[in-house]
Amino acid sequence: MANIKSAKKRILVTEIRTAKNKAIKSKVKTYIKKVELAIAKEDKAAAQAALTQAIGEINKAASKGIYHKNTASRKVSRLTKAVNAMA
Repeated sequence: MANIKSAKKRILVTEIRTAKNKAIKSKVKTYIKKVELAIAKEDKAAAQAALTQAIGEINKAASKGIYHKNTASRKVSRLTKAVNAMA
């Protein structure tokens, strides 16, 4: 356990940031699952709508530094490719 005041504060701040990052990653995963579910049901319109929302959430997470920009780009690309393959 830390004895120095600044070290104790860093521990608290790290816990708070970890919780926020975890929540945002979970939210992104939920949106990705919605797209994949629409693809599984072969509902093109729902898949397109879910894809739009998922891309927004992924890009928001990337802009906040939760995902690396290349990781975000890869996720968007794979989802888009899957939705486009439905046609």
